[in-house]
Amino acid sequence: MTQTVKETKVERIYNFSAGPAVLPLEVLEQVQRDLISYPGAGMSVMEMSHRSAPFEGIIHTAEADLRTLLNIPANYKVLYLQGGASLQFSMIPMNFLPTGAEASYIISGVWAQTAYKEALKLGKARVAASTESENFTRVPTQSEIQIDPQDAYAHFTSNNTIYGTQSLVEPEVGDVPLLCDASSDILSRPLDITKYAMLYGGAQKNAGIAGVTLVIVREDLLERVPKNLPSLLDYRLMAEKESLFNTPPAFAVYVNGLVVKWLLSIGGLPEIERRNKEKAALLYAAIDTSGGFYRGHSQPDSRSLMNVTFRLLSEELEKKFVKESTAIGLDGLKGHRSVGGLRASIYNAFPKEGVAALIAFMKDFQAKNG
Repeated sequence: MTQTVKETKVERIYNFSAGPAVLPLEVLEQVQRDLISYPGAGMSVMEMSHRSAPFEGIIHTAEADLRTLLNIPANYKVLYLQGGASLQFSMIPMNFLPTGAEASYIISGVWAQTAYKEALKLGKARVAASTESENFTRVPTQSEIQIDPQDAYAHFTSNNTIYGTQSLVEPEVGDVPLLCDASSDILSRPLDITKYAMLYGGAQKNAGIAGVTLVIVREDLLERVPKNLPSLLDYRLMAEKESLFNTPPAFAVYVNGLVVKWLLSIGGLPEIERRNKEKAALLYAAIDTSGGFYRGHSQPDSRSLMNVTFRLLSEELEKKFVKESTAIGLDGLKGHRSVGGLRASIYNAFPKEGVAALIAFMKDFQAKNG
């Protein structure tokens, strides 16, 4: 089961991987055109100096377009960093958790838990709410979240790839700075950036390719950064140098800029949210109407629009499902190794036709194995 790219006669399968994930075909085609020689530069982006005028144009345009797409206020800095969201788990307490202060973490899945554990290595942190006892089938409700007004910050993960849950409303934390790991749903829907002191995420799911991490941070938070941090772990220094203190992940920044332009060209975040809701609704409906043959992991009011997780009646059936689906070009449906089951990641660039193909396979598989 393949997609045909007519211009180049290339066959592409449907990629349900949780990340690195599917890219828009228009972006891949632009990368292909620019790969040998970026227009006006006479060389590839992979070859050019990050101090050169062509690359400064690339990174500044990428930032300007991102600001337009997300309506980022002027008092927020946009950083293009390395190390993925995982490095931010350590950088955040290093930069924003003063000695003697405490931070709160809302635990809705493995990555939220990992961020909390990293904070404990560097300072005082506590759990503001957790759904671990329910196997992370949902995100914590507002009434469960306990925030101390003196907290240095409150941290949450907006989408949980492993469990297929998502927070579609920001937790209310009063005047406490709200920080969010949005790695797996960044740029997937409109957001009010002013509700956040910091929003960050690896680009490889919705915003580009692996290698660059987007960090959007309010300027007043940077005033907390202590002196004498290692340079590459200092948010304030990275902001002052406009992400060019050292060599940035140049090619990944370039691809991110193309993805942002693609999103703007199709109607921005309201349009991509509409598409994402449509795809997810089709797939969840197929699960819900299967008579229990397919069973969703997440509770309906916490369902992710990005990662649809479900189980079959036995692990044997799940292995058969993965093997047969992979054979016909539906790739990446095996669940995360820590929880098993099945997972269909349907990020921004994943086509609706791929969802339809999966649903058709699911119905056929049930007819043969139900």
